[in-house]
Formats: sequence, structure tokens, C-alpha cells
Amino acid sequence: MMKSIFVVMLFVSSLASVAQENIPVTSSITIEGQIKKSIVLELNDIKKFNAVSVDSVRITNHLMEYKKSIKNIKGVLLKDVLSKIEFDVSSPKLMSEFYIICVASDNYKVVFSWNEIFNSDLGRHALIILAADGMPAENRDDRIALLSPSDHATGRRYVKGLHKIIIQRVK
Repeated sequence: MMKSIFVVMLFVSSLASVAQENIPVTSSITIEGQIKKSIVLELNDIKKFNAVSVDSVRITNHLMEYKKSIKNIKGVLLKDVLSKIEFDVSSPKLMSEFYIICVASDNYKVVFSWNEIFNSDLGRHALIILAADGMPAENRDDRIALLSPSDHATGRRYVKGLHKIIIQRVK
């Protein structure tokens, strides 16, 4: 009996430690994949893009349950960063076949299509966060983050510790 209680307590404590695991901080983003040249953007490089501000975003999970709010957000549009990348494509018509994978330092991944970013209203909202809640990225636990405020379930594409963007073409 004691042994089974000990095993259950050990299991519960291991779950708690996984849930509290910190996301490794990031100070740069690597952009690679089906592009002419891979690049690494340091935090200071990202700050050179035109900044946008968002007052507040409610973070909700896939069930639309409220998790938290992020306030006083400053960042740069994902679209602006990606517009500087030369996709490896023979015709502009093929751009609709591309998708963008945003990868966190803990390997969490979210996907956008090229059309979402460059041919819909979402492109005017999806941003790389450089400051929020009165703290610059250098002082935030999630360091460089990505958020798509126009999504219904905003937490689904909230990437904390963004460290890589992979450009791929549907085969």
C-alpha cells in the first residue's frame, strides 16, 4: 500500500515538474527552408523593423477558455520580416503553395500559409512581440514571442521563445 502511494506521488510530482518547465529564452530567429539564403536575425535586427502597438490581447485556449491577458504589446509584423526573405520559387503564382512553420525553443510549432500572411487580414496582425506588459523582450521569460491576435483561440498560435521560422512548399 505504501509503495503504491509513493509511486502515485512520484508520478504526480513528475507531472507538476513538466508543467512548470521553463521555455528556453531566445535572442535570435533563424529563417531557413526553401528560400534563396538562410538568415539569422538577432533581437536588435528585429527591432529595426517598423514597430506596431496593440493595447491588449486575451489569450484563450482551443476551448476558448480565458488563460491570461497580455497588455501594452509592441512588436513587428511577421509579414514585414518575411517580406525581406527571397523565397526560392520560379514563379509568383507558386507562392500560394508555401507555408511558414514558426518553431519555439521547446519545439512547439505553429503554421501559417503564405496567403494568410500576405493575402489576408491576418497579415496585418500576426506579430513578433518585442515588448509586453511594460517589459522589453530582453527581460521577458518568453523573450522573442509570436502572437496572432486576430485568431479566435489566440493561445494556439502564441509561440513563446520563437527561435526558428521554416519556409516550406507543399509537395
